[in-house]
Amino acid sequence: MSTLFTPFSMGPVTLANRIAIAPMCQYSADEGIASDWHMIHLGHLALSGAAILFLEASAVSPEGRISPKDLGIWSDDHAAALAPIVAAMRRHAPIRLAIQLAHAGRKASSQVPWEGGANIAIDDGGWQTVAPSALPHADGETVPLALDDEGLARIRDAFVAAAQRSHALGLDAIELHAAHGYLLHQFLSPLSNQRSDQYGGALENRMRFPLDVFAAVRAAVPATMAVGMRISATDWVDGGWDIEQSVRLSQELSAAGADFIHVSSGGISPAQKIPVGPSYQIGFAARIRAETGMPTIGVGLITDARQAEEIVARGDADVVALARAMLFDPRWPWHAAAQLGAQVDAPPQYWRSQPREYKDLFGPTTLGQR
Repeated sequence: MSTLFTPFSMGPVTLANRIAIAPMCQYSADEGIASDWHMIHLGHLALSGAAILFLEASAVSPEGRISPKDLGIWSDDHAAALAPIVAAMRRHAPIRLAIQLAHAGRKASSQVPWEGGANIAIDDGGWQTVAPSALPHADGETVPLALDDEGLARIRDAFVAAAQRSHALGLDAIELHAAHGYLLHQFLSPLSNQRSDQYGGALENRMRFPLDVFAAVRAAVPATMAVGMRISATDWVDGGWDIEQSVRLSQELSAAGADFIHVSSGGISPAQKIPVGPSYQIGFAARIRAETGMPTIGVGLITDARQAEEIVARGDADVVALARAMLFDPRWPWHAAAQLGAQVDAPPQYWRSQPREYKDLFGPTTLGQR
C-alpha cells in the first residue's frame, strides 16, 4: 500500500493523495488579468492526478507584483478573469484548488525571468517598491519605501479582500506567501527588517505583521476554507532567519488556526549559499512537523516516485509538492502511481491511455466502441 496515494486532510480540505502542485509564476498576465495561457496551463495540470493545485502567486495590489506580467487578484475584474478557468477545471477534474496570495515588497518591479529578471528602475518603467525598511534587495536596486502604519493597514486589507474574492471563486484553500524574500518574509528576516517599532527587532515583533495578516485572512473566510502559509525555513545567510525561528512561527500559526504549513527556503538575499540537492529542504519540514503537529507540505527537488513515497512514509512531511518536475512531466502522478502499484484519478477521455501492464491504474474503467 503506497502512503503517497492515501487520502489526507489539511484542516477542512480532504486530499485524495499526498501530491500537491506548487505555485509557479507564469508571468503571462495583462495588468494582472489572467490570459488564455492560464486556461491552458492550469487546465492541463488539473488533469494530472495530483490532489491539489496551487494557483501561482497572485498579487494583492499592483505594487505587489514581482513583474509587470504577474497574475493579480486585487479587483473584481481579476477574479472575473479567473472564474471561467476555475469553472473549467471544476467541470473536468476532482482536483482541489488553492491560491497563493502574495506581495513582493522590495523584490517587486522586476523583469520576467526570460528577460533577465533584473530590477526595473522607476525611470525605466518600473514602480516604487515598499518594504519593512528602506533597504534594497541588492546594491543598485530601487530603494523601497519603509511602510508606515497606514501602509501596513492597506496591505493587510488588500490580503483580506483578495481572500474574500478567492472564496467567492469557490477555491478550497489559501496559502499566504511568506517565503522567497517577498514582503511577509521581509518582515520576518532580520536581514531585511531593521525597524525599531513594534514590527521590528525581537522575534515576536518581526512575526507580528505576518501573523496579523494571517489572522485577518483566517477571519475573513469560512472555516470550510483551508488557510495556511508558505515559509522559507532559513535564509541560508548567517544572522538571518533560521529553522529555530521558523519552528516558533509555525507554533504561533498553529495556535492561530493555520491548517497547513508549506516549507521552502531562501530568497531574502543574494548572499545566500544553498546546498541544493534532492530533498534538500525536507529536513526543515520534518522538524516543523515534529514540533507543531501541523499538516506539513515538503518541497524542493522532489523528482522521483520512490523519493516522494519515502518522505511521506517516514513522516518527514504529510504532502509533497512538485513544481518544475510537474512542468517537465505533467502526468507525474500517473507515472508515480504505476511505479508504486497504486491507483490515480484520470479523466475518462484518457482511459484508453492506460498501459496494458497497469490494468487497475485508473481504477474501475469501462470502455466500449463499435
